Amino acid sequence: MAFDISPLLQPGKVAVLLSEMQRNMIGDLSDRALGQVARELGIVAAAVPLVKAARAHGAPVIHCLADTSPTRFGGNTNARLFRQKRPADAPPHDPAGDTPVQDLYEPGDVLSPRVHGLNPMADNQLEKRLRNSGITTVIIAGISTNVAIPGLAMDAVNHGYQVIVARDAVSGFPREQAEGMLNNTLAMIATLATVEDIVAAWA
Repeated sequence: MAFDISPLLQPGKVAVLLSEMQRNMIGDLSDRALGQVARELGIVAAAVPLVKAARAHGAPVIHCLADTSPTRFGGNTNARLFRQKRPADAPPHDPAGDTPVQDLYEPGDVLSPRVHGLNPMADNQLEKRLRNSGITTVIIAGISTNVAIPGLAMDAVNHGYQVIVARDAVSGFPREQAEGMLNNTLAMIATLATVEDIVAAWA
């Protein structure tokens, strides 16, 4: 770590944001190349100690979920990402896919689904809910370092939050993309730390 992050981890001021760590993105219902990379890197296993530490310290674990239903109302169509079509032979949309990866979820966690926007803080009340709860530091894990993770980090910084990115619990596509994004962009706007470092600083 570049510096001691323990001052950022004040009781009642921290939330863990799990970006799109859901079953049809990186879990058991995913057939995406992005999910394959996430599984190869083991970001779910890496995030388990993080969510356990958060719960032990009373910090909310917030599952930031993307609604991927093809019939969702009001979703964006103004970017190529939103217009990607599923293969003709793909199975029909399973709503269970839009639920958290099971290894990371426990009753009492917070669900924050979104229909609109490129990242979890895009117009779905997440920022207002964090502010109303007195949160000043967010710890980010999940996918992807291509779009949602940098977007979330930038929006959080723009709203005045301290941002920590759990660098071994995020991934993108292709596999090597994440390191460039972490080292050349996210390092400029957030604190990068491993899950081990975060858990140790929280102790």
